[in-house]
Amino acid sequence: MPRLIPLLASLGLSLLTANAAAAESPRQVIIDQDAFGPATSNLQAVLMAIQAPNVKVLGITVESGDGWCRENTQHTLRMLELIGRTDIPVAAGPDLPLLNTPQATKLWEARYGKLAYKGAWTEAWPKNSVVPRSPPHAADVVPPMAEGAPKLKARPEAAADFLVQTVRAHPHQVSIVALGPLTNLALAVKLDPELPSLVKELVVMGGSFSPQPPPGGSPFASEYANTPRLEFNFRFDPEAASIVLHQHWPQLTLVPVDPTTTTYLGQSTLDSIGKAGTPVARYLQRYGQAGYPLWDEMAMGLWLDPTLVRQQRTLSVDVDTDHGAGYGNTLSWNPGLNPGLGETQAKVVFKVNDAAMLQQFSRLMQAPTPRP
Repeated sequence: MPRLIPLLASLGLSLLTANAAAAESPRQVIIDQDAFGPATSNLQAVLMAIQAPNVKVLGITVESGDGWCRENTQHTLRMLELIGRTDIPVAAGPDLPLLNTPQATKLWEARYGKLAYKGAWTEAWPKNSVVPRSPPHAADVVPPMAEGAPKLKARPEAAADFLVQTVRAHPHQVSIVALGPLTNLALAVKLDPELPSLVKELVVMGGSFSPQPPPGGSPFASEYANTPRLEFNFRFDPEAASIVLHQHWPQLTLVPVDPTTTTYLGQSTLDSIGKAGTPVARYLQRYGQAGYPLWDEMAMGLWLDPTLVRQQRTLSVDVDTDHGAGYGNTLSWNPGLNPGLGETQAKVVFKVNDAAMLQQFSRLMQAPTPRP
């Protein structure tokens, strides 16, 4: 027995050391984003992950959505230059969704009515738009950028290939936080059907159930009054969204537009962040967009800190791909009532601690940027 005591003590110390090392190892994430910029909800959400302690951003994959993919990629690369994180790889996806096109969307609108927002496909921007937008242009055109053009280049491989390669290199360790249309992720799944089983978890910002305006109303909630199931990310590439929602992910969290309608990023918050004087703070002070809900920031914030969730439900979820009036609409069922055609179950977030979310965003944006 006396000889066993040192052995057991040594074994216990080894286990403690291993547990401590595991606790200290950074969370690994790939961010899939229609990263129109500068700043905006798109890149502000990306910055949250870059700024977070104990998080390693393995890469950013970019698709078309709020802007065309090539333009979005340039905004992402330039942001990384300005904050000093050129070590983070960026990979670009295709210009168009799997099936949907601007022309098909026009034909749909002629039959079923105008969409409130079409991202890169919008023909004319309102004169009172808060976000400065270049006139509508083709997919292969990158207009002059307010923040300047980047020298940094994107990865040579396509976004879908990057997703497969990176997850394969870190099996069961990588979270994917998908904040835009799901084109890249759907293509990656088609390239490697085993990909979902090798991912640690998937968080998706997309879908709509029944968004309610806060007291006093909100222009960003009113567009859902007559189309409560229609949300931009799913509508831009419905087929991709449906493919992704038919995979068996170890854990799938869906953050729809519903909980975002009561959030608001005010100018006072951006002014407070700007006082920090760091590269990220200066970037937001100059390019940050006040007056908008925390759309993508919320999904990223909940991945960083799930305790911010106040209400969620487990639902079977899919997307309407029938090309009728409900094309792109979010479909959902209570578990057991779905058609059973491969729909997966997701944890759907409906309410969040808004005040804590805004504090989290402000705190991360004022912090020094972690070094590679």
